[in-house]
Amino acid sequence: MITVLLADDQRLVRAGFRSILEDEEGIEVVGEAADGEEAVAAARALRPDVVLMDIRMPGTDGLEAARRITADPRLETVRVVILTTFDLDEYVYRALREGVTGFLVKDTEPEELAHAIRVAARGDALISPSVTRRLIAEFAGRVAPPPPDPRLNALTDREREVLRLVAGGLTNDRIAATLVVSPATAKTHVSRVMTKLCVRDRSQLVVLAYESGLVSPGWLGG
Repeated sequence: MITVLLADDQRLVRAGFRSILEDEEGIEVVGEAADGEEAVAAARALRPDVVLMDIRMPGTDGLEAARRITADPRLETVRVVILTTFDLDEYVYRALREGVTGFLVKDTEPEELAHAIRVAARGDALISPSVTRRLIAEFAGRVAPPPPDPRLNALTDREREVLRLVAGGLTNDRIAATLVVSPATAKTHVSRVMTKLCVRDRSQLVVLAYESGLVSPGWLGG
């Protein structure tokens, strides 16, 4: 059973998401929060698998609440999915840097919402290759080039290759096909890369890969 916490300052929005998710087998809404402070407290109390969080809320907003949740070692298994709109790309980028698993637009179709919850619960990033390229290409260029990240030195050549593929938005299955290995082997490679780089999920791997200069915007093409 995948447990979900809903965080949105609009009661009707929370009710709508609850109604959608309660119709899905294997998903249970275990709590609600009306602002960021409530969301952090509820996450600590309930330890849900996924927090579905609005980015704009009064007081402590969704971005700050997500930062607190992802920085709390007691909540390392909790995945945060931000609800946003495409005109907030810069906030989305900041959220990904903080360790948010991904993002959804508020008008997401019901079946896409349920699928996204399941993807997030597995620890996979909710970022398509096209969105990855658009976000990183737009904002990575605004960040001053950092010094080489010493954590990359711990990676083998194969693990660097895996990191590049993750940065391109490839799933474990597609990484397996690209490297001609089994999906289980691909998953193991990704897990080892996350462990060596001390990141909590694939979203942070994507950002680290670009910001460290291991890959550059547009390297996969348009």
